[in-house]
Amino acid sequence: MNLVFASNNQHKIREIRSILGNSFTLLSLNDVSIHEDIPEDEPLLEGNALSKARYVHNATGMNVFADDTGLEIEALNGLPGVHSARFAGENKDSSANIKKVLLLLGKTENRKARFRTVIALILEKKEYLFEGIVNGSIISEKRGKEGFGYDPVFIPDGKNLTFAEMDLAEKNTISHRARAFEKLKEFLHQYSVSNNKETV
Repeated sequence: MNLVFASNNQHKIREIRSILGNSFTLLSLNDVSIHEDIPEDEPLLEGNALSKARYVHNATGMNVFADDTGLEIEALNGLPGVHSARFAGENKDSSANIKKVLLLLGKTENRKARFRTVIALILEKKEYLFEGIVNGSIISEKRGKEGFGYDPVFIPDGKNLTFAEMDLAEKNTISHRARAFEKLKEFLHQYSVSNNKETV
């Protein structure tokens, strides 16, 4: 089964390929000749994910999924949330985003936060949503060089390492994105079986 992932983020694509395995042929936006920026101006993660998926589906007619992820910090009333990628500006600078978060938090004792990923799937012209959440906390300085985004300052509950200190295999056992995509993977397998469709 061919699926378009509405992204050209190579970090994300590598993560998702490792989760979905070889049962699906994953295509990026480059693979389907979509090079323009897709609007992401909805107020909720669900809206952004659906908006991106619809944009690509309308352009290609293919089965497609899109995701949107937000870091939601309790002491900041859920910020940066849907604005996570552009929290410090339109250029999506991860270092600047982290710097802004740490500045806003200052010496606040409540460091509780969660990552939330929402996936929108358009399959055979029907729409589906999947969600993955991981709870954790924000530390006061960056640690680790793996991952991307806010990974260097986020420690998931029950762990001593930031996401950026974990290798991809470990991160994919617990991450918000992995949890959402495992739900997507299970749905696709069940769909394929129930419709007698090959997934290879």
